[in-house]
Amino acid sequence: MKRKIVSIDDEKCNGCGLCIPNCAEGAIRIINGKAKLADDRFCDGLGACLGHCPQDAITIIERDAPDFDEEAVKEHLNIKKPAKQHSIPHACPGSMAVDYRGEKKTAGKPSARQGSELSQWPVQLMLVSPQAPYFKDAELLVAADCVPFAYPDFHSDFLAGKSLIIGCPKLDDAEFYIDKLTEILKENNIKSITLVNMEVPCCFGLQRIVEGAVQRAGKVLPIRQTVITIRGERK
Repeated sequence: MKRKIVSIDDEKCNGCGLCIPNCAEGAIRIINGKAKLADDRFCDGLGACLGHCPQDAITIIERDAPDFDEEAVKEHLNIKKPAKQHSIPHACPGSMAVDYRGEKKTAGKPSARQGSELSQWPVQLMLVSPQAPYFKDAELLVAADCVPFAYPDFHSDFLAGKSLIIGCPKLDDAEFYIDKLTEILKENNIKSITLVNMEVPCCFGLQRIVEGAVQRAGKVLPIRQTVITIRGERK
């Protein structure tokens, strides 16, 4: 029977993933670099995800589809926790990919402060696009959210010359992270991965995410891992 349901335009979608946190039913996933409906039964057709796509790739259409199945959604969410805890209130213009690796630093007054080695924006795995230019032929740095706060020399020791991705394996959706990182590895000629995580047990989930993505992407890549203590030292 015909009913209202979400439609995602493949040509417009860039795989940024901003729609995913705004689908409480977990109906949308990144598949082969594009947002897709995981199952028509999970989409209630109300369009809560509309307005959260910076590419205007999501619309509501009427087509033949099975009825929305609330019980199936509950089962789906119990198996795979949705990323709804990452509530992103709107499609922020600040999530637009910016690559400024070639820009020269503006000369200023001498300072004892360490300069920033950040060469891109955004950096959060939830926000980056697999097609972002700064991932092409990159040395990739994957860091747990807490690492730059705990380790004072993060910029000079790890970030210099690398493209950065940050995430929290405890609070974020690990399955989504694996899918997103898999697409980044597939879409780009990543040369190596540097992984930096905290010593707390939950933070080693980031290692499983990276290893899972490399395996799914069918890549053979060197992974250099460093563990940081809660006192900000290399372990």
